[in-house]
Amino acid sequence: SVALVTGVIYPCVSRARTATLISICRSADAFGRQALALLGGVDAECAAVDQLTEATTEAFQQYPDYAVITSFPGLADLSGARVLGEIGDDRERFTDARSLKTYAGSVLITRASGRSISITRRVVKNNRLNAAGFLWAFAAMAKAGAPKTINAEDATAAIGTPLRFGTFDRLLGQLHYCLQTGQHYDPIKAFGPAQDASFEIAA
Repeated sequence: SVALVTGVIYPCVSRARTATLISICRSADAFGRQALALLGGVDAECAAVDQLTEATTEAFQQYPDYAVITSFPGLADLSGARVLGEIGDDRERFTDARSLKTYAGSVLITRASGRSISITRRVVKNNRLNAAGFLWAFAAMAKAGAPKTINAEDATAAIGTPLRFGTFDRLLGQLHYCLQTGQHYDPIKAFGPAQDASFEIAA
């Protein structure tokens, strides 16, 4: 029985292990080649994004109102081009700032019935402009000249959604005015003199 074990079973086990190791090595090599192929696709996509970024920046910098748009806090080459691409360059498209705000969805809807008041966001809007404005307001709040007065409810979450939508709504109206008049953004005219404290809780 010992000879049977040593002479028959052990060689079978050894050959099985060898076959398994060979199979594992081949599988690992196949997965490695697949991973390299996927990484090559990612590299190509990154290169395409870089080329698109360069082309967008170059085209946006040649726009006549480039200096006006990028004078706003939170708007740089890409974010400014994104906002411009959504609102367009037709000065007659929006009759006033409110129509632009409605198009962007920054104006909230207020409904009153008796003693109840409901304030909701707009469902029908330009979602791309709304998303760009949300990021724009987030970046602008860290810049000088951003609004410093918030109410007590928003004081616990200074970068929360209500404050960002309020900032976006205000900045969008100011952008409409500056594009119509050709003026650059002025934080003193927009939000008044800078305050010493980071946030002043309104009474």
